[in-house]
This record gives sequence, structure tokens and C-alpha cells, in this order.
Amino acid sequence: MGKTDFLSPKAIANRIKSKGLQKLRWYCQMCQKQCRDENGFKCHCMSESHQRQLLLASENPQQFMDYFSEEFQNDFLELLRRRFGTKRVHNNIVYNEYISHREHIHMNATQWETLTDFTKWLGREGFCKVDETPKGWYIQYIDRDPETIRRQQEQEKKKKQDLDDEEKTARFIEEQVRRGLEGKEQEEPVYTELNRENEEEKVTFQLNKGASTSTAAQAKPSLLGPSGLKMAGAAPTVKRKETPPGSGQSKEKKRKNALDEIIEFEEEKKKSARADYWLQPEIVVKIITKKLGEKYHKKKAVVKEVIDKYTAVVKMIDSGDKLKLDQTHLETVIPAPGKKVLVLNGGYRGNEATLEGINEKTFSATILIQSGPLQGRRVEGVPYEDISKLA
Repeated sequence: MGKTDFLSPKAIANRIKSKGLQKLRWYCQMCQKQCRDENGFKCHCMSESHQRQLLLASENPQQFMDYFSEEFQNDFLELLRRRFGTKRVHNNIVYNEYISHREHIHMNATQWETLTDFTKWLGREGFCKVDETPKGWYIQYIDRDPETIRRQQEQEKKKKQDLDDEEKTARFIEEQVRRGLEGKEQEEPVYTELNRENEEEKVTFQLNKGASTSTAAQAKPSLLGPSGLKMAGAAPTVKRKETPPGSGQSKEKKRKNALDEIIEFEEEKKKSARADYWLQPEIVVKIITKKLGEKYHKKKAVVKEVIDKYTAVVKMIDSGDKLKLDQTHLETVIPAPGKKVLVLNGGYRGNEATLEGINEKTFSATILIQSGPLQGRRVEGVPYEDISKLA
């Protein structure tokens, strides 16, 4: 067995010495080589391979620094997303787990000098929520996955719709009960003591459930007496209450009112039905994403085509460039009062309207419907995100 074989004592001893993390000052990021001591690092720096790597880096040092910075950022955020999700965690805990891997990108090869600078940069770029405490910096990952955002919006929409339906149903039932109790005199119960004059007499209770049961209960013992036939003959002669001529009309009126209430309730339910997509052709929108650069940020465009309800092909108003963007990267544009707008969500979806006024405190507007079967109706309290300026 040779001295340099894998199972030789020297090779085994070298692997034992190099096990685990080594000192950072003896690590060469360009060559990705970890040395065990100062002499080994000095010999590596004098080697031909290291000199070639330095010549390559000297030609374009910014390119290598950007590459290492991007790799460090991607690996750090991937560990944060996979290991902690959207939980709030100390940045040093995440960093210690990141550097436990031997082949990680060292921070001294990136554009950030300290972990604090890197944490602040994550907060400024919108990758994480960052806050400083007496115990240090805490970070919380922001999940911007479109599928996750869509799932959260669907859950919130379903929860809000269930609450609205329950509230409207409860209000409708309460209104019907109130209408049913109108015109009826509620008799207050009279409470008496249970007094028995004779000790042998049994205590009886009379529950006034109805006129028929009370009369039958009074007539039954009388049949046992000598005048039972007379009472039996007189029982059929009880006259029914004459129904007033207007009672049938009042019932029909009540039924009609209840039917109208049900129809109005269904109309309100349809109006409250909202969709999670709002893009429509020929409306003016504003680009709010920063990923396209300052050239397009906060610029206005016109929607030319809607793809799969959530994606739009827009044309920039100032430059004429065409872009394909998701609706999360766009927002509606509110014009001056008197201008034409298009309703994008709610019960009046797809109808053209005229903007009459804006309420800045509630972030809503008042519009006048100009098309459809509800033409001429004035609607108040329409949210900003439900209307947009027509091109």
C-alpha cells in the first residue's frame, strides 16, 4: 500500500484534521480551497493555479463579486424559506446554519461587509421584513410566490364571503321576525301562587295552548253531569270568528313583501359577489413593480389584451413599448371627476360609468352607471380598485 493511498494512515489523518469547519482566514474563495494552517495557505497562494485565478479576477473584479453576492443571497434566502418559512427569526441563527455547510460562499467575497449590512439590504429590497430589537436584528421572509398569493387571496375572499352571507341571513331573519310580530299584542303572563283550599283537592294546571283545547277541557267533565246532553248539543252551535274582508289582502301583502325581501336579498348577494381578477381591455393602469427598472416604475399604460384573466399585454403611453405583466404588478388609475371609468369588480362589473366624486378618507368613489340595465343608477362607496379610467 502506497503512502498516498486512500486508506493509508497519512490520508486518514489528513481527512480527520480537515473534518468540519476550518478558520475563515485560511480559505481561498476564488479557488474554493480550505487550508488547515497558515503554512498551507501560504503555499496555496504561491501555487500556479491560484495565480491564474487571480489573473482572471483582476480582469473584471466586479463581475466575480456580483456572482458571489448573488450566490450568497440565493442560498441564504433559500435556506430561510425552506427552514423557517414566514416565521420571524434572528438573523444570526439563519447565518449560523448557512455557514455550517463547508462549501458555502463566504461573506468576505460579497459586496456586504457584515451581516447587519446584508440584513438591512434585504429589508430595503423587499425580500424580508426587518426589525431591530435590543437582542439584535430579526428577519421574516416574504413569500411572493404567485401560487401562494393566489391561495391566500382565495382563503380571505371565502372567509369574507361566508361572514357577509351569515350576517345578511341573520339580518333578513330578524327583519322577518319583526314584521311577523307587528300588530300582535303580546300578553304578559300572570303569576299566581299555588293555593289549595281543601287538603283532599288535587292541584291542577291550566295551560292556555289554544281556544279549542281549553273549551274541550272544560266541556269534558260537564258531560258527566245531568246536563251533559245540553252541553253536547250546544257545543256545535259555537260560531266561528268572522274573517274581516281585508284579511286576505293583508296576507297577500305580507307574502308579497316577503317575496320582495327575498328578491332584494338575492340581488344584494349577487352584487357582493367579487372575483379575484379585474383586468379588462382598454383601461388605463399604472405599473407598480420595480423589477422592470425606473423606466417603467409608476408609469401609465393601456391594457390591450387580457390573457387567462390574470395577465395583460399593456402598451406604455409615453414610449409605446409593449409589456406582458401580471395583475399583481398593476393598479387602477382614478381620473378627475366627470371622466369615464369602467367598473372592474362587483355587481356592476363591465358597465361604463361617470366619476362624480372621490372620498379620500374611505378611499372610495361615487359613480353614475351609464350602460347596462341599471343605467342611471348612482352608486356610492365604490373602492378605488373596482374602477379604472377608460382609454
